Amino acid sequence: MLSTVKLKIKKTVQKTGLLPERKRRKVCFIITNRIHLARQQILLDQLRTDPEIELQLVVGGAALLDKYSKVMPWLGKKGFIVHEQMLNLIEGGNHAAMAKTAGLAVLELTNTLQKLNPDIVLIRGDRFEQLAAAMTAAYLNKTVAHIEGGDVTGTIDESVRHAITKLSHIHLVTNDDAYKRVLQMGENPAYVFNVGSPDIEFAAHVERRIDADMLNRIGVGGYIDFKKPYLMVIQHPVTSEKDNRKNILETLAAIRETGTQTLWFWPNPDAGTDEISNGIRTFREHNPVPNIRFIIDVDPWDFIALLRHTKCLVGNSSSGIKEASFFGVPVVNIGSRQQGRSRAENVMDVGYDAEDIKSAIEKQVVHGLYQQSLIYQKPQTSKMIRHVLKTAPLYTQKRFFDKGH
Repeated sequence: MLSTVKLKIKKTVQKTGLLPERKRRKVCFIITNRIHLARQQILLDQLRTDPEIELQLVVGGAALLDKYSKVMPWLGKKGFIVHEQMLNLIEGGNHAAMAKTAGLAVLELTNTLQKLNPDIVLIRGDRFEQLAAAMTAAYLNKTVAHIEGGDVTGTIDESVRHAITKLSHIHLVTNDDAYKRVLQMGENPAYVFNVGSPDIEFAAHVERRIDADMLNRIGVGGYIDFKKPYLMVIQHPVTSEKDNRKNILETLAAIRETGTQTLWFWPNPDAGTDEISNGIRTFREHNPVPNIRFIIDVDPWDFIALLRHTKCLVGNSSSGIKEASFFGVPVVNIGSRQQGRSRAENVMDVGYDAEDIKSAIEKQVVHGLYQQSLIYQKPQTSKMIRHVLKTAPLYTQKRFFDKGH
């Protein structure tokens, strides 16, 4: 696959006449939560050690809050240099907080990018902070490289993802369907690369064992015996829906009725997270749930260790669509948050009904592991991305690529 990428860039150079600069390229990566760091760890390690690349790291948003992550200590321990910190997160768990957080990110990043003057701004996914980064970089005439464009989902995140695509110059997509969608949006095929998912590359390299003692020291709730079957729940708010509290209560009722010990992860800080948090706390106060342990966050390496061995992942996390498919882990996907994403046969979709959720969980547990899916997997993902970033001809003025003209 790396040879294919090299050939594509060579043809682009020949066709456009643009030559890659000989200087050492400065690549700025924006980290706004721990997942951005963990899932790109292999890539960041490669960028840091490449003599032709100067890696610049900007950390902001939830990544600077201890209750959501401990990114800064980890980066320091691993020897990474953080060039700038971006204090832009407004907490509140509502739509106004999201919009204002994105607005503050624009203000912070304008100064940061002017100071660092990168050749490429590298961003990932569909978070509102990433849209701010893409917009700021585009106005400053910086080349934007986007990982994970072209996917579809059932929330505002899809609109954000496609907006980032239209602001980006280099597209590093993770699957065949996404590749086709980016081309449909009028992007130049010479700058669209199907490199696979860094998430899968990261997951495939994790060999950590479950630390039962540590996991039972954090969070609140029942004791989990990880030698016995357990479920995992990750249900984030759907920002375009109004019934997040009602919907989480349905999931809670279903999990309680299964009687299976469950590790339940706290939702991410998007609009609607306060509704979910309130629903969990209220349910916990009025209902005995000895089979559930609630935790805010775990090390991404521990998360992958847990995911490998769970009997079923329940909720609406992208981990159920991507990493779980690679491991063949059964998934019960609830609601619309992942609607439209390319998925493997390990995923069973249900609505917001306790009985339906419970029934789906029981069916998935009985089924057991599915065959491994390679929808999002490509060999040498990080090496391909690194090669694109250091050799592709750079440009800033975008034009709609109309195949018919």
